Amino acid sequence: MTETTAPDTIVLVHGLWMTPRSWRGWKERFEAKGFTVLTPGYPGFEIEVEALRENPDVIANLTVPETVDHLAAQIEALPKPPIIMGHSFGGTLTQLLLARGLGASAVVVDSAPTEGVRVNPLSQVKSLFPALKNPANRYKAVGFTPEEFHYAFANTLSREDSDAVWHEFAIPAPANWVWSYGLIANFKPGKQETWVDYAADRAPLLFIGGEKDHIMPPSVNKSNAKHYAKSPAITEYVEFPGRSHWICAEPGWEEVADTALEWALAHARSTGSTVAAGAEPAVESAE
Repeated sequence: MTETTAPDTIVLVHGLWMTPRSWRGWKERFEAKGFTVLTPGYPGFEIEVEALRENPDVIANLTVPETVDHLAAQIEALPKPPIIMGHSFGGTLTQLLLARGLGASAVVVDSAPTEGVRVNPLSQVKSLFPALKNPANRYKAVGFTPEEFHYAFANTLSREDSDAVWHEFAIPAPANWVWSYGLIANFKPGKQETWVDYAADRAPLLFIGGEKDHIMPPSVNKSNAKHYAKSPAITEYVEFPGRSHWICAEPGWEEVADTALEWALAHARSTGSTVAAGAEPAVESAE
């Protein structure tokens, strides 16, 4: 790949209970390396964390298709395909964007799964229980208490440090997404909004898992990656020991960011290129 065809833009897609603010360190680090870095929010997320907490109606009523359309429009407006990286449900959205043929390469970090991944560890059920415990929550925006956030997101941090993260970054999330895509999707007939064709070609994709992640444990990410076994596209998995769901900002996040970027650059498709048919996907775990 020549310098002119190599990606020069990185799109960072945040997850639920977060805003683009959660990418602050990665954005600064990648911009220091000369990349243009976009951190698009979901539709209506242009306002700050504090405002979203005060009036979460925009979050409660948001849908996945309009969110994917919103992100896709920004990516399609770029002069050449970017690297796409997504965290948590941003990982699901990234996979949906790849399924549309977007991106030169992609990395998903502690990704929420696409439809068909049926692994549901107990720690995940406990983490998502605040949204699932009351069926009436399904049409509301539901947030974590500091205690719930510590278990689900930042269990490798002290409670004091986790509370500081909660105060600066956490917002409510549409509980309907948790119900529909984390609980019900695999039991509904037909294709749901987080369905992808696992056998189709697409840009290369790396899954990064955190060993201590409670809400999206490694088993979920490994299963998601293995679903792409019939795709001709490159699919790999790397696991970081001792990391939580707050992997993108907890101590040592720089190693995760650098690994993601190095992999994405090494595997990026040239503009207009396609992956050779029959290329063997790999699912690997780092020590």
